[in-house]
Amino acid sequence: MENGTLPYYFNLTMFVNIGSYRYPAFVFCLLLFAMIVSANLVIILVISQQRTLHEPMYFFIACLSINSLYGSAGFFPRFLIDLLSDTHLISHSACFTQIYVIYTYASNELTILSVMAYDRYVAICQPLHYHTKMTLKTVSKLAAFAWIVSASSVTTCTYLTAKLPLCGNKIHKVFCAIWNISKLSCVRTVINNIVGLLLVGTTVLIAVSYVFYTYIRIILVCRRSSSEFKGKALQSCLPHTVTFLIYSITGFSDVALSRVNIEQLNPYVAVILSLEFVVIPPLLNPVVYGLKLPEIRKHISKMPGLVYPFY
Repeated sequence: MENGTLPYYFNLTMFVNIGSYRYPAFVFCLLLFAMIVSANLVIILVISQQRTLHEPMYFFIACLSINSLYGSAGFFPRFLIDLLSDTHLISHSACFTQIYVIYTYASNELTILSVMAYDRYVAICQPLHYHTKMTLKTVSKLAAFAWIVSASSVTTCTYLTAKLPLCGNKIHKVFCAIWNISKLSCVRTVINNIVGLLLVGTTVLIAVSYVFYTYIRIILVCRRSSSEFKGKALQSCLPHTVTFLIYSITGFSDVALSRVNIEQLNPYVAVILSLEFVVIPPLLNPVVYGLKLPEIRKHISKMPGLVYPFY
């Protein structure tokens, strides 16, 4: 490839040659995709159909499930095709479309979880003002804010990366990623690095700090409250805490993987670590909320013909 060109195709080099095992792997991943879609659709349908669940907390849970479907749709179809293919080439436009979808999914997850932390903070620390603060208008604004922040930051980073002249086309990953493409640049990426660090760093720092702040305030309130109040607060906050930890661990694994020399890792371990972020949260989030929140679990158990095994 000539210096400073934009390749027509990128080569995803992390796919391991597993020979005839590609077919069982394909079936397994297809089942995973089907479980993610069915589990999140169940959550969305239950919340949308049951008037008793038309509350801010459940609305944000539905937003998480919608985001999981969005992220999975941006990853799994292409990944399943690559599992059965002998070549793993992806066009320039398809690569950046995948980047935009996966990165907005990741950012949406964090911003929605931050908004949910605010909802729990108001519900537990300011219960008398909950219904005056968490109105339909406020909830809609918070949800829109969560999506707009993500879309704006990801659009900026994706645009800057797409403009880079590249001196290669090999991406050491099973899906397209900004950092991996930036490493192919023929020129220095100082501006991209600064803008990316400011946008991502600010978003992550503010979101994570706010989640910790709300939980510290909740813990302080619970310390002065009765055992019954503590139990209700724990039941209400536990699913959010578990979801936030799942997101943080899988997100850290993906970031750490992009900063190490992939060639020094076992190829199977590298593939598994790269898949965590796009597979585990969409799969486990509906399970956590479906099992831990009694109102959702009660309505799910009443759904006719439901065969999803985790419920």
